[in-house]
This record gives sequence, C-alpha cells and structure tokens, in this order.
Amino acid sequence: MLLGDSEMAEGSQWEAMQIASHYRLGNLVGILDVNRLGQRGETMYGHNLALYEERISSFGWETIVINGHSLREILSAYEKALAAVDRPVMIIAKTVKGRGVSFLEDKDGWHGKTISPEDLPRALDELGEVDKSVRGEIPLPEDLEPGKKPQQDMEDIDYEPGRPVATRKAYGNALKRIFPAFPDMVVLDAEVSNSTYSEIFREAYPERFFEMYIAEQNMAGVALGLASRGRIPFVSTFAAFMTRACDQIRMSRYSEADIKFCGSHAGVSIGEDGASQMGLEDISMFRAILDSVVLYPSDAVSTERLVEAMAGHKGIAYIRTTRKATPVIYNRDEKFTIGGSKVLRKSDKDRVTVIAAGITLHEALQAYEELRKEDIFIRVIDLYSIKPLDRPTLETAARETGAFITAEDHFSEGGIGEAVRAAISEKPVPVYSLAVRKMPRSGKPAELLDYEEISKGAIISAVKRLSAAFKQH
Repeated sequence: MLLGDSEMAEGSQWEAMQIASHYRLGNLVGILDVNRLGQRGETMYGHNLALYEERISSFGWETIVINGHSLREILSAYEKALAAVDRPVMIIAKTVKGRGVSFLEDKDGWHGKTISPEDLPRALDELGEVDKSVRGEIPLPEDLEPGKKPQQDMEDIDYEPGRPVATRKAYGNALKRIFPAFPDMVVLDAEVSNSTYSEIFREAYPERFFEMYIAEQNMAGVALGLASRGRIPFVSTFAAFMTRACDQIRMSRYSEADIKFCGSHAGVSIGEDGASQMGLEDISMFRAILDSVVLYPSDAVSTERLVEAMAGHKGIAYIRTTRKATPVIYNRDEKFTIGGSKVLRKSDKDRVTVIAAGITLHEALQAYEELRKEDIFIRVIDLYSIKPLDRPTLETAARETGAFITAEDHFSEGGIGEAVRAAISEKPVPVYSLAVRKMPRSGKPAELLDYEEISKGAIISAVKRLSAAFKQH
C-alpha cells in the first residue's frame, strides 16, 4: 500500500488504518512517502516524521522510520515488515522531492509539471551516470486465486399476500437465501446490521460477513478490494450514510468494480428518527454513477427478486429499502428484471398516470381505490427500476393518458420525477412531481408523508386538479 503524505489528511486513510489494526492484518504493509511538499506548498506536518510515527503507532500499527533514499535502509525495512505477523506495518520514509536536481530539489511549485526542453540537459547532467548495477527484474507475486465454492440451488421465496414485511428485512432474507447460488458473495455492513437486516446473513454465514463499523468510506474501499479478487460484495448501511462514501463509490466505477449497495431507512417515512437519518439524496447520487443500476422495491417479493437480479448483474448496483413494513402485493412467481416496471392498475378510462416506487407506490394504490369510487381512473406504474427505467412502458402511458404524476419519498432533485421527465422528454405529456421539498421533521410516517405532500391525499388532490384542468380544455 503506497501513501503520499498529503493524503494523510484524508479521514478515509485513518478509517482504513483502524480497521486493519482491529482485524490484525499482519500481511499488510504500508509505505508512506514523506516528501514534505504537496500540490501548493508544505503538507500539514512537513518532515516531522516523529509526529507521523506517533499517530500511526497509536492506531496499533508497527512503524519503521527510514531514509527513503537509502537502499540499505529500504531493504532492512522490508525484512522487518515481512517478519511481522500480528499487526500491519507502516514504513515511514523521509524523501526529498526532486532529489538530485538542484533547481528542483525540495522546491515548491513543481507538482505535476515537467522540465522544459531547455533545462532537461542540465537536469540529466546533475543526475549523472545511472548505476546499472541496481537494475533488475522484480519477481512477479504469486497469483493466489481465491478459492471457489460450487454453486448450489437456492430455496424459493414464500411470503403471504397482504402480510406486512419491511423491504429492509426482505433484503436480509434474500442475502441468506441466494448465497448457495452465488457462493462468491460477501456482505459488509457499517454497524447497523440489526437495522439493515444483513445480520440475517451474518448469523448464517459469519465467515463471509465483515463488520466495518461506522466508517463508510473505508467500507466502500474494502468492497472494491474484495471485488477485485473475484468476490461479489453486498454493502449495506442507512441510505443517508451512503453519501459519506460518494467519492469511493464514484472511483470504484472507474475501476470497473462489481459491487452491490443497499441503502435502508430511505426517505421521510422512517418517521421519528428525524432528518439526519433520512436518505433523501441517495437516488440522485447513484443515478449519477456511470452505467449504474438503481432499484427501489415496494414489497418483500420484489425486493428478493431484485436482490437476485443484482447478484447476477456485473457492475455498480444500488437497492433502496424502507424501514416501515409494507404489505406484500406481488405473487411469489412474479418476475422482476433490471430495467423493468409493473403496470398495476390500467383501463381505457385512465386520465392520469401515477408513477411511484417503494413506500409511495402503496400511497398511489390507496389513492386509486379512493378515486375509483368517484369514477376517476388512473394508471398506476411501479417504477421499481429507476435506472435503467422502462422507457417503452412510459411512452405507452404517455400516449394513452393526459399527464404524469410522479410520487417519491426523495428530494425532487435527481429523483424519480427527473428520471421520468428525461426519459419522455420528446413526448408532449406533462410531468408533475410530488417529492420531498420541505425541511423534514420528526414525526410518525403517515404524518410526514402528508407534510411533504407525497401521501395518498396529495396524490388524490393532484389528480383532481389535473382532471378539472382537462375538463376546462
């Protein structure tokens, strides 16, 4: 593990260091290049190697301080590091940036710059002849492929229709159920496994579960490492806390990572825990990742089927789960595919299409029943796959109904409304978005859905306003 002194100001480095010490990773060696200069000047601690050693050793690492320009000291440090067995080792190497060239050595202002053609001969002359005796070939490390377990059949799901089950619990059930068919799975959680329900997997397969504590940036980084070794990591925490690891998730995409993320406790419907715990930006964040998949199931059946689909998909995939128990609305044999949707209510009398997912889908279905009593018919679409979304189904609804209403337990920016609007931008149908637009409060789930105007009542009001407008025209 190679580290620069500038990046030691990053909290993610210290997250990684404390977890490495906790798990006593005796095969992990870090090399810290302390050259004093960052991009715009001196780093936080300059050449104060004693301070680096004090801080790193306090995290439980063995430290070795050396002159980073001495081959003898470097080789000695490697020998000592390889002898360590019960803790990680950090080699702290003092170096001088640009060493050997007088007009570069320990000089600020050269970060990321090249020497001009006019100055190159002078620099090469100062470096002198290359000692070819130090050249050689570094032996390639042994290619230790992770062991492979044979695939086995997995059990099928069995949920009673109408029974309330939280999708977060269905996520935990799914992890345990599908593991025999995906034996390369590993599960990571940020100290909330009793809320995300990844604890169900932990209890069944403790050797495949990694407790990462409240260090989400490092958790995403570890998932990338596991994925690079052929594992299929499922990473879970509250949806709100996924935002802490946005950079690591973004960078994992550029490494072609195959990682599955689950954000639980999505939206204001979590209730009394308040705004700090409410995932309201997560759809936007994951939609912005290149080629990502974003899923938002509404019941236990769709959750389990979508977790299966995620496991078989290569790439970054995110599933959003709900705290509140919601009734099972799908038959156990229902199929769910990435990029699909479900039209749950439809007739040739439909005036408006209501598009929802997760908790608001149930609000939309209740609104349908109320409106039907007044002979007002709406089409209801479960847009469980937000990215990619089912454009053909949306285009059909755009032709057959007068307007779209999207309802989502998420901020309007970057959410379902904007995804739908972009998908049918060439169609003349207007899109009205019901989303979280006020500062969230603490309260009961139903109260908060009403307060944010994304509840059954808000959907009914919006449909009636549009219906009245249609009659006027």
